[in-house]
Amino acid sequence: MILRLLNGQGIAGIGASLALAFVLLLQRGETAHWRKQSLGFELSYRKEQAAYASSVASIRAAADSARAADRAIAARVAAAQRAINERTEHDHEARLAAARAAAERLRVGAAATADPGARADPSMPGVPLAARSLAQATGQDRLSDWDALTATEQAIQLDELIKWVRAQAKVDNNASAVASLLSDNRR
Repeated sequence: MILRLLNGQGIAGIGASLALAFVLLLQRGETAHWRKQSLGFELSYRKEQAAYASSVASIRAAADSARAADRAIAARVAAAQRAINERTEHDHEARLAAARAAAERLRVGAAATADPGARADPSMPGVPLAARSLAQATGQDRLSDWDALTATEQAIQLDELIKWVRAQAKVDNNASAVASLLSDNRR
């Protein structure tokens, strides 16, 4: 009976069945291989996604700490500049007041001694007229009291401006504060 089935069509059917069985076994092996590869790729993909998320989080944290450091630096610099401005303004006003007081004392003193030859005490001899005119002649090329005070005020203003510029230039805008904040963040 088996011989009857082993005619040309039977043999071809058995050969085709064996070939299909072999292809099916190969396909199962390929499927297992690619399933294993796919799991490896998926694991690699998930690792990359986790690393990316970690990088994004660390970059955001670094940006936030940099912004906080910038705000701290800006506040420190602004406070230092305010202190310099207040100190300079106070020194300027004090020096102007002292110059104005000195000018007023000189004006009052000059008015009291407007005529150095005249004496309140008649028993004391006065300065001769020739000597008086010589002393008055030496004061002819001087500034008026008002102009001298204005020049003094301007000199004080320029001096205080120079001090202010030098003090502002010494304000550390970022170096030490950024270094200390970065070293704190790395710990």
